[in-house]
Amino acid sequence: MQFIDQARVTVKGGRGGDGIVAFRREKYVPAGGPAGGDGGQGGQVVFQADSNLQTLLDFKFKRFFLAEDGRRGGPNKCTGASGANLVIKVPCGTEVKHHETGIIFGDLTTDGQRLVIAFGGKGGLGNAHFLSNRNRAPEKCTEGRDGEEWFLQLELKLLAEVGIIGLPNAGKSTLIAVLSAARPKIADYPFTTLIPNLGVVRRPSGDGTVFADIPGLISGAAQGAGLGHDFLRHIERTKLLIHLVDGSSDNPLHDFSVVENELAAYGHGLIERPRLVVLNKRELLKKRLENQIIESLQKVSKRRLILISAAMGKGLDVLLNDVWQELGA
Repeated sequence: MQFIDQARVTVKGGRGGDGIVAFRREKYVPAGGPAGGDGGQGGQVVFQADSNLQTLLDFKFKRFFLAEDGRRGGPNKCTGASGANLVIKVPCGTEVKHHETGIIFGDLTTDGQRLVIAFGGKGGLGNAHFLSNRNRAPEKCTEGRDGEEWFLQLELKLLAEVGIIGLPNAGKSTLIAVLSAARPKIADYPFTTLIPNLGVVRRPSGDGTVFADIPGLISGAAQGAGLGHDFLRHIERTKLLIHLVDGSSDNPLHDFSVVENELAAYGHGLIERPRLVVLNKRELLKKRLENQIIESLQKVSKRRLILISAAMGKGLDVLLNDVWQELGA
């Protein structure tokens, strides 16, 4: 299944039904009486969050959604039936905004949450509404109105409490694989991960916490370079970030600074987000430079450095203990 996290769609509420001109034919009603009914209300377009969906793939093949029109009025002042609402299911974490202005209409984060995005048109009036002392047999009615129409941008932002970030090949996929049952693609070349991966890690209380492995950031990601710009939005909702630094890198300090700069450039409060700084692949650290690297990273990050080896399963208990403390578990 393809991971699609952005889509553009057009939605339109149903048109209201027309009012009609009709008259009663009763024995004691002189010249008959106006009895044209009103048209029914047009249907609404409603977005509904569904926890069973993980991607916006459905919107790749269908981009126009129209609710049902209202029915025209009937005789004897009968109002036409209202059009059925069109309910469109989207993954939890979907943000709905106007494509041209960027105004956010709503954010669907919980299962079953609904957002009415396009109201149906009002039904027209039948001639019964136009009866007056001067006009006892009106032959006037009105048409139903068109429903609202919007051109929308849908953006899926993953609902994860912990986001794992870092340069390509820092070991993010390996870490989420050893901590959870997730099975991301792992290889020894950059940009192995092309989509975010989710994994559930059990807390000491037994509850599950969702971790997200975000595809590697590079310098300029916030401006659109590499894959980072497409996936930085997925850490906007996280409560905690794990900044993973590659211990086998020629310059871990530079690697750390690149990612921190991208967080600051992207905005949305990411640079202020609580995070842990973790040095991975500790077994590959150059021994003569180990203390210097550790001290430099702690000085620049102003945080205690956590040393782990995801591949060898070392230091993970310390990492998880710090994660649970930060999350208040």
